[in-house]
Amino acid sequence: MADYKVTKADIIESILEKTGLNRKDIHQVIDLFAEEIKKALVAGKVVELRGFGTFEIRVRKGRKKARNPKTGETVSVSSHGVAAFRAGKELKRDVWPITAPLSAQGDGGEGQ
Repeated sequence: MADYKVTKADIIESILEKTGLNRKDIHQVIDLFAEEIKKALVAGKVVELRGFGTFEIRVRKGRKKARNPKTGETVSVSSHGVAAFRAGKELKRDVWPITAPLSAQGDGGEGQ
C-alpha cells in the first residue's frame, strides 16, 4: 500500500488513539461530517472551515468538441458543476515547505 495515501480508516484509527472514543462513533461522525458538506454544496452553499479551507461548486463551461477516450467519438459537453477546494491560510502555510510531489517522496530505494 502507498505510504502517501491516508484513508478514512487511517483517520479513524488516529482519532481513536488520540481520544479513546468508540470506533463506530468516530466513523459515524466522519460520515455525517462529509454528508453535511455534500448537502451544503448541493444546495449551492460554500463551506468554509476556517484555517483549513473552503469547499465550493464551480461551473465548468460546456464545449462543443470533446472526445470520448474509449471510443474516440466527438461529443458535446454541457456546462456542469464541479466540486472545488481552496486551501486556507494555515493549510497553505503548513504545506508550503513541501517541494517534491508526494507520490515521488519515499522513492529513495527503501523497501516497500
